[in-house]
Amino acid sequence: MKKAAIALGIAVLLLLAAGAALLLRRGEYAAVPDNEAVKPYKASERTGIDWWGRWIGADDGRVKTLSTANGRLREEDGAVLVDDRLLRLGKEVFYKETFGNEVFLTDIMGIVDGPLTLANIAKAIAALRGEGTTNLRVPLAEDVTIGDRTYKKGELIDTGIDVPKGSYLPLGMPIVTDGGRVRVGISCAACHATVDPQTKKVVEGAPNNDLNAGLLMALATNSAAYFTHANIRSLRDYIDSLDRTIVDSRGRKAALPDPERLEREVDRIFASWPRGNFDSTIDMKANPAQIPDSFTRGDHPYGWSGFAAVGPFRGLSAFSNNVHAQNADSLAQAEISEALFGIDKEVYLGTILQNAANPRYRYRPTTKEKPSVFFAKVDPTPDTVGVNQLVAPPQFPKVSLVAPDGLIVSEPGYRFNEQNNAVAAWQNTLNPPPPNERISPEKAAQGRKVFVRAGCIRCHAGAYLTNNRVIAADVVGTEPSRAKALKKTEKVFGEPVLYAPNTPVPIPKGAKVLKVPTHQLDREQIRLSFAHGDSPGGYKVPSLIGLAWSAPYLHDGGVAVGPNGELGLAGTVGKGIVPDARNSLRALIDRTWRQRVIAANTTDPALPTVHVTGEGHRYWIDRQAGFTKEEQEAVLDYLLSLTSR
Repeated sequence: MKKAAIALGIAVLLLLAAGAALLLRRGEYAAVPDNEAVKPYKASERTGIDWWGRWIGADDGRVKTLSTANGRLREEDGAVLVDDRLLRLGKEVFYKETFGNEVFLTDIMGIVDGPLTLANIAKAIAALRGEGTTNLRVPLAEDVTIGDRTYKKGELIDTGIDVPKGSYLPLGMPIVTDGGRVRVGISCAACHATVDPQTKKVVEGAPNNDLNAGLLMALATNSAAYFTHANIRSLRDYIDSLDRTIVDSRGRKAALPDPERLEREVDRIFASWPRGNFDSTIDMKANPAQIPDSFTRGDHPYGWSGFAAVGPFRGLSAFSNNVHAQNADSLAQAEISEALFGIDKEVYLGTILQNAANPRYRYRPTTKEKPSVFFAKVDPTPDTVGVNQLVAPPQFPKVSLVAPDGLIVSEPGYRFNEQNNAVAAWQNTLNPPPPNERISPEKAAQGRKVFVRAGCIRCHAGAYLTNNRVIAADVVGTEPSRAKALKKTEKVFGEPVLYAPNTPVPIPKGAKVLKVPTHQLDREQIRLSFAHGDSPGGYKVPSLIGLAWSAPYLHDGGVAVGPNGELGLAGTVGKGIVPDARNSLRALIDRTWRQRVIAANTTDPALPTVHVTGEGHRYWIDRQAGFTKEEQEAVLDYLLSLTSR
């Protein structure tokens, strides 16, 4: 009762937040569940040493030798000690850490400054009376038109935001109060944890498969700050006049795009994203991919294309870093905007800041001041690029295999990359709970035999049901745009180097720099991951652990069937219906069902614009392939039963 009262008090505080004197003190509030995910691993599998992706368990005699060099952990050589302290930090980072992205989201993007308000979010949560939800429905504070759709004041929108039972705070959306302002940030849990629709308790590591991220951003007042994730061929297409002229980095006159025209187009595109999808690439295309799970153990390389393949935890630290070093602060790419987008740095900064929600961060071309000069005056993190808590590794401004975003999130007071390493180590302890549907071991065993006979183990082999390989996009047959999303990074690729793990933040002068081992990598696999050279790009073979919690399927999330046979994304998430795991898996392996799903997806004109089809991965376990209905159902039983232990 005491916790509920405190949480309700926070909700009331948010309702009355504007101008409240109490908000002058900094505070942070985040939902952190008491329940633990199933962790069946023995101590030697949870704790030990990770040395550039090589795991040495706590019961291995080498740990003592590696852990001591004059009494100190050999972090200067790249070793990361995984113990209970690091795992506790990892869970805290997963649920609470924003690395300061509330500034970008609230002050620059204005995510709760338009029709979606903190006050209405708090009212919607309070109305749940502690019962929790998988989809917080929030009334809009004003009318708004996005594309050809007009939303009315008071209309309830499906946010897909989860609220655990007994909580009065949204999952993965920490609330920060500071200096009289209330800001909302994003932590890992917003996308990579969800609420079980039956128990309303948190399932750690399961993707939030109905998070309406695109619409939430489209409702922001300055969605254009995220324009590199939309289909914007050229900013020149949005220049109406020379009234918004600045001086670029070469001393030339350049015009900024019309903020209202650009905003309308970005809003329209973001609102087209399917629920449960997010665009993690900055390639000036709308390539939202399905939010992945965080059942990461054994699932390397990481990312839809396997681009996170080296460094601590076999690339998982680099993948965890991606969320905050790129996805939550587009300002961080200013130094390479010319190489990646053909956009001058000053034009890039000016475009992002010209319509910032908070006047403090709003750039006005009439000042005749360069955008970079203006930003330097208001930047809350003046010692690094962007507004998040970022560190420039030694190869900056170039990107690398170990830092595909170019930057590493690390807060002052911690060690370099420590928080990324912590959340990576913690995610590797997560094991999905059994599905809500009870499956007998006998049926699962029968399904395993059919799975093997169908040849699925050619790719989905071993303890984690993956061969840890990247397959060329034209072989997989899925929509190829995401496979090429990192192609332009070839222009700014550098040597993979990091500071030693024991380096404090801020980074001192003369800090030790380590070369990250890459000799174990297959060069062709790297070319596929990044689509470098003449490579068509590829997609990583995912682990099948936790499939019961991760519908819909494929990299675009396009294979979706509802509990009552509703077809495609248009018939499921597009109508607020969560895809059913069994039915969606059936459509993955049965060509008749797949054809129906693909046809249903074509009825939504928005899906082709964001490259979502549900096509590809044509490996069938159906009648045409010689399997009976009973054998197909047995395979589904097997797939739904999969956990790590």
